[in-house]
Amino acid sequence: MPLDPEAQALLDQMAEAGAKPFEEMTVPEARQAAAAFLDLQGEPEEVASVAHRFIPGPTADIPVRIYTPAGEGPFPAIVYFHGSGWVILNVELCDPTMRALANSTGCVVVAVNYQKAPEHKFPIPLDDCFAATAWVAEHAAELGIDSARVGVGGDSAGGNLAAAVCLRARDEGGPALAYQLLVYPATDYGWDKPSCVRNAEGYLLQRGSMRWFWSHYVNDPSDGDNPLVSPLRAPDLSGLPPALIVTAEYDPLCDDGEQYGERLREAGVPVKVSRYDGMIHGFYFMAGVLGQAKDVHAEIAAEVRAALVP
Repeated sequence: MPLDPEAQALLDQMAEAGAKPFEEMTVPEARQAAAAFLDLQGEPEEVASVAHRFIPGPTADIPVRIYTPAGEGPFPAIVYFHGSGWVILNVELCDPTMRALANSTGCVVVAVNYQKAPEHKFPIPLDDCFAATAWVAEHAAELGIDSARVGVGGDSAGGNLAAAVCLRARDEGGPALAYQLLVYPATDYGWDKPSCVRNAEGYLLQRGSMRWFWSHYVNDPSDGDNPLVSPLRAPDLSGLPPALIVTAEYDPLCDDGEQYGERLREAGVPVKVSRYDGMIHGFYFMAGVLGQAKDVHAEIAAEVRAALVP
């Protein structure tokens, strides 16, 4: 279908403001530009509590932000890894969406401020995310969480990290994960899939942007063969937690998510793949300006509650 009119209006507004694609920026410029995403998420909702913690990681203490919804625990939980191309964004800039996720799903949401590339390349961001997930499982009672109902989630690069955390948890003996929420995830190193070529320019995330982000994350192109970098290349996807995969029609990463969903299905993993026609990459974090962003929030809430809330 055609590009959603609200998405088109947003892209036009960005163009008129002189926004440059990420691949034309330095890393500091890209990080500064990413602050604009805060304004697209809408007004932050009240939640029962927000706690800021530093938890131990393999190479540094990891900042996390813990959002607890109203109600009586123990709650299910989602350990969430924000998108960023592994380079930009932080938990502060994702705050309104994390609040909405906690309220709509009834889950404690633990947002992880993993270390970013290019200062910290693979596997450091993944190691941070895995350590944070293990910490949540180990400290579930303290956090008011039911350890049997812990899932992971992430968008874009965060979806890549969430998928890789699930692979590590399966292969390294835990923690036991009950669900994975993958929002337009990057699942395969490269930028030559049909959706990446078809949506190469003009839709916020570009083909050149993917090349730029990937080059900052991997140490060498050979890292791309590692299933923890490219979960789509894992030889076996059986035994992974049930999944919801969200994709967007006008997104270079559309095929990444949909092909991963098909691989999960073939491996016997319960999975729902939901494509949002007319949408662009990043729309999950645009509930303040896009109607379909509100729709995906509602779908995520329904699917997560069905999977994790008794």
